[in-house]
Amino acid sequence: MRKLKLLSLCVLFAFLNCERDDICPEDVSTTPRLILEFYDISNQENIKNVSNLYVQGVGNDTPLSSFTGNAAISLVELPLKTDDNSTQFRFIKDYTVDDNGTPNDDSDDIYSGNEDLITINYVTENVYVSRACGYKTTYKAVDIEFDATDMDRWILLAQPINDNQLIEDETTTHFKFYH
Repeated sequence: MRKLKLLSLCVLFAFLNCERDDICPEDVSTTPRLILEFYDISNQENIKNVSNLYVQGVGNDTPLSSFTGNAAISLVELPLKTDDNSTQFRFIKDYTVDDNGTPNDDSDDIYSGNEDLITINYVTENVYVSRACGYKTTYKAVDIEFDATDMDRWILLAQPINDNQLIEDETTTHFKFYH
Protein backbone atom coordinates (compact mmCIF):
# COMPACT_ATOMS: atom_id res chain seq x y z
CA MET A 1 0.00 0.00 0.00
CA ARG A 2 2.80 2.36 0.89
CA LYS A 3 4.54 1.65 -2.43
CA LEU A 4 1.32 2.38 -4.29
CA LYS A 5 0.95 5.77 -2.57
CA LEU A 6 4.57 6.62 -3.32
CA LEU A 7 4.15 5.61 -6.98
CA SER A 8 0.94 7.67 -7.22
CA LEU A 9 2.68 10.71 -5.76
CA CYS A 10 5.58 10.33 -8.22
CA VAL A 11 3.21 10.10 -11.20
CA LEU A 12 1.17 13.08 -9.96
CA PHE A 13 4.35 15.12 -9.40
CA ALA A 14 5.59 14.26 -12.92
CA PHE A 15 2.33 15.45 -14.51
CA LEU A 16 2.24 18.66 -12.49
CA ASN A 17 5.75 19.58 -13.62
CA CYS A 18 5.14 18.92 -17.33
CA GLU A 19 5.02 21.83 -19.77
CA ARG A 20 3.63 22.02 -23.26
CA ASP A 21 7.01 22.37 -24.90
CA ASP A 22 6.85 20.07 -27.88
CA ILE A 23 5.01 22.37 -30.28
CA CYS A 24 5.27 26.11 -30.76
CA PRO A 25 1.70 27.49 -30.91
CA GLU A 26 0.73 29.28 -34.13
CA ASP A 27 -0.30 32.43 -32.28
CA VAL A 28 3.19 32.96 -30.84
CA SER A 29 5.10 35.73 -32.59
CA THR A 30 8.22 34.53 -34.42
CA THR A 31 10.82 36.41 -36.47
CA PRO A 32 8.87 39.24 -38.11
CA ARG A 33 8.92 40.35 -41.71
CA LEU A 34 9.35 43.99 -42.71
CA ILE A 35 5.99 45.48 -43.74
CA LEU A 36 6.01 48.16 -46.46
CA GLU A 37 3.00 50.07 -47.69
CA PHE A 38 2.87 52.09 -50.92
CA TYR A 39 1.59 55.69 -50.94
CA ASP A 40 1.01 58.41 -53.50
CA ILE A 41 3.91 60.91 -53.55
CA SER A 42 1.63 63.75 -54.71
CA ASN A 43 -1.01 63.12 -52.03
CA GLN A 44 0.85 61.46 -49.18
CA GLU A 45 -2.25 60.48 -47.21
CA ASN A 46 -3.49 58.18 -50.00
CA ILE A 47 -2.45 54.58 -50.49
CA LYS A 48 -1.39 53.96 -54.09
CA ASN A 49 -1.28 50.48 -55.63
CA VAL A 50 1.67 49.23 -57.66
CA SER A 51 0.85 47.29 -60.81
CA ASN A 52 2.73 44.18 -61.92
CA LEU A 53 5.22 44.30 -59.05
CA TYR A 54 8.05 41.79 -59.03
CA VAL A 55 10.05 41.53 -55.79
CA GLN A 56 13.14 39.36 -55.43
CA GLY A 57 15.89 39.17 -52.85
CA VAL A 58 19.35 39.81 -54.29
CA GLY A 59 21.25 36.53 -54.28
CA ASN A 60 18.03 34.55 -54.15
CA ASP A 61 16.80 32.85 -57.34
CA THR A 62 13.21 32.62 -56.13
CA PRO A 63 11.03 35.72 -56.32
CA LEU A 64 8.54 36.55 -53.60
CA SER A 65 5.84 35.04 -55.77
CA SER A 66 2.91 36.56 -53.92
CA PHE A 67 3.75 39.92 -55.51
CA THR A 68 4.17 38.89 -59.14
CA GLY A 69 1.43 38.82 -61.73
CA ASN A 70 -1.02 41.37 -63.05
CA ALA A 71 -2.61 42.32 -59.74
CA ALA A 72 -2.03 45.75 -58.24
CA ILE A 73 -0.90 45.67 -54.60
CA SER A 74 -0.38 48.25 -51.88
CA LEU A 75 1.49 46.27 -49.21
CA VAL A 76 4.43 43.83 -49.16
CA GLU A 77 6.00 41.74 -46.39
CA LEU A 78 9.74 41.19 -46.77
CA PRO A 79 11.72 38.49 -44.95
CA LEU A 80 15.03 39.88 -43.68
CA LYS A 81 18.23 37.91 -43.18
CA THR A 82 18.83 36.87 -39.60
CA ASP A 83 22.52 36.08 -40.07
CA ASP A 84 23.55 39.44 -41.58
CA ASN A 85 22.99 43.15 -40.94
CA SER A 86 21.55 43.96 -44.36
CA THR A 87 19.26 42.51 -47.02
CA GLN A 88 18.85 43.69 -50.61
CA PHE A 89 15.73 43.46 -52.78
CA ARG A 90 14.91 44.20 -56.39
CA PHE A 91 11.53 45.94 -56.82
CA ILE A 92 10.42 45.93 -60.46
CA LYS A 93 7.32 47.96 -61.30
CA ASP A 94 5.31 47.19 -64.47
CA TYR A 95 7.14 43.87 -64.75
CA THR A 96 6.56 41.90 -67.95
CA VAL A 97 8.05 38.82 -69.59
CA ASP A 98 8.16 38.31 -73.36
CA ASP A 99 8.68 34.59 -73.93
CA ASN A 100 9.62 35.14 -77.62
CA GLY A 101 6.99 32.67 -78.72
CA THR A 102 8.67 29.83 -76.82
CA PRO A 103 6.83 29.46 -73.51
CA ASN A 104 8.76 26.28 -72.55
CA ASP A 105 12.21 27.85 -73.11
CA ASP A 106 13.19 30.41 -70.46
CA SER A 107 16.65 31.00 -71.97
CA ASP A 108 15.36 33.43 -74.63
CA ASP A 109 12.89 35.34 -72.41
CA ILE A 110 13.07 39.14 -72.32
CA TYR A 111 12.25 40.80 -69.01
CA SER A 112 11.30 44.45 -68.68
CA GLY A 113 10.09 46.98 -66.13
CA ASN A 114 11.45 49.75 -63.94
CA GLU A 115 13.80 48.21 -61.36
CA ASP A 116 14.75 49.82 -58.05
CA LEU A 117 17.39 48.22 -55.86
CA ILE A 118 16.95 48.78 -52.13
CA THR A 119 19.24 47.88 -49.26
CA ILE A 120 17.74 47.40 -45.82
CA ASN A 121 20.28 47.88 -43.00
CA TYR A 122 19.60 46.86 -39.41
CA VAL A 123 20.98 45.45 -36.19
CA THR A 124 19.69 42.01 -35.18
CA GLU A 125 18.86 40.84 -31.69
CA ASN A 126 17.90 37.28 -30.76
CA VAL A 127 15.08 37.13 -28.22
CA TYR A 128 14.14 33.99 -26.30
CA VAL A 129 10.48 33.04 -26.85
CA SER A 130 10.06 29.64 -25.13
CA ARG A 131 11.47 26.13 -25.07
CA ALA A 132 9.14 25.03 -27.85
CA CYS A 133 9.62 28.10 -30.02
CA GLY A 134 13.26 28.80 -29.30
CA TYR A 135 14.52 32.24 -30.28
CA LYS A 136 13.20 34.85 -32.67
CA THR A 137 15.17 37.65 -34.27
CA THR A 138 14.10 41.27 -33.95
CA TYR A 139 15.53 44.14 -35.99
CA LYS A 140 16.66 47.48 -34.56
CA ALA A 141 17.73 50.77 -36.18
CA VAL A 142 16.23 49.75 -39.52
CA ASP A 143 17.22 52.02 -42.40
CA ILE A 144 16.52 51.80 -46.13
CA GLU A 145 18.92 52.97 -48.84
CA PHE A 146 18.39 53.26 -52.59
CA ASP A 147 20.93 52.61 -55.34
CA ALA A 148 22.56 56.03 -55.78
CA THR A 149 23.36 55.35 -59.44
CA ASP A 150 19.72 54.74 -60.44
CA MET A 151 18.51 57.84 -62.27
CA ASP A 152 15.07 56.34 -63.05
CA ARG A 153 13.80 55.43 -59.57
CA TRP A 154 10.07 54.88 -59.24
CA ILE A 155 10.21 54.61 -55.43
CA LEU A 156 10.90 58.24 -54.56
CA LEU A 157 10.93 58.13 -50.76
CA ALA A 158 11.09 55.55 -47.96
CA GLN A 159 9.75 56.88 -44.68
CA PRO A 160 9.84 54.94 -41.40
CA ILE A 161 6.70 54.98 -39.30
CA ASN A 162 8.81 55.62 -36.18
CA ASP A 163 12.23 57.14 -35.62
CA ASN A 164 14.87 54.49 -34.89
CA GLN A 165 12.54 51.92 -36.45
CA LEU A 166 12.23 48.66 -34.48
CA ILE A 167 10.68 45.57 -36.03
CA GLU A 168 9.31 43.17 -33.42
CA ASP A 169 6.04 42.01 -34.97
CA GLU A 170 3.98 41.91 -38.15
CA THR A 171 0.90 43.73 -36.88
CA THR A 172 1.67 47.19 -38.30
CA THR A 173 3.34 48.84 -41.25
CA HIS A 174 7.01 49.66 -40.63
CA PHE A 175 7.82 51.84 -43.69
CA LYS A 176 5.88 53.86 -46.24
CA PHE A 177 7.17 53.85 -49.82
CA TYR A 178 6.08 56.84 -51.86
CA HIS A 179 5.85 56.61 -55.65
